[in-house]
Amino acid sequence: MEFADSHVHLGSEQFRDDVDDVIARARDAGARAIVCIGESPAMAERAAGIAARYPELVAFTAGLHPHDAQHWRDDETAPALREALRRGAVAVGECGLDYHYDFSPRDVQRRVFEQQLALAREFDKPVVVHTREAEADTIAMVREAGTAGVRGVLHCFTGSRELAETALDAGWSISFSGVVTFKSFTDDALLRLVPADRLLVESDAPYLAPVPYRGKRNEPAWVANTVTRIAAARGLPVERVGALTLENTRRFFGWPT
Repeated sequence: MEFADSHVHLGSEQFRDDVDDVIARARDAGARAIVCIGESPAMAERAAGIAARYPELVAFTAGLHPHDAQHWRDDETAPALREALRRGAVAVGECGLDYHYDFSPRDVQRRVFEQQLALAREFDKPVVVHTREAEADTIAMVREAGTAGVRGVLHCFTGSRELAETALDAGWSISFSGVVTFKSFTDDALLRLVPADRLLVESDAPYLAPVPYRGKRNEPAWVANTVTRIAAARGLPVERVGALTLENTRRFFGWPT
């Protein structure tokens, strides 16, 4: 099967010594599009370097994770992200809201998220959104962004039906990770809710390795396990779901043709 990994942190220190081997294994497993997330300006630089080595396979994004929102500087962060977008970043993010850890004050998180949504609108790029235990504010901000014409994806989705429907009503996409292979995940109806043209899959590697690799460093190659789980829930051949994710990822991120 062929598939895409719409969200992976290849710039992580956990891949420092073998990122090329990881990419080779992903390609061998069927990955034909990989989106390397730049969750800070520094990580966006790393991601851009990896993408430059694999221009037909890897694209990169640029944003600031909500954990680090307190480190946003109008005279430094915004210009750095603008430069990354001018140099080929395919999306703004990973950005959003995380009220579970509250590593950054919530009001700061909201302000920085708003600024990145504005950047996405300015550059006509999609936005990659992280949200955890911040549903009310995320719902409100997704609705507002959708009305303003901003396209987005809720990555590694584990939220409520209301949040999913809000994103879909706004024209956004939803991405599922290896979490859907865990025994604790039982909401097959959610896996069927997302329209075929708005369904994405991801590794979120090095995190959240799917069954049967739980507890290990995750890799993009293992997205195939997530595709298999979603295909079973939707009653479709795995090859069809893999092809859908590939087509959707390329279209969503404006993949060069």
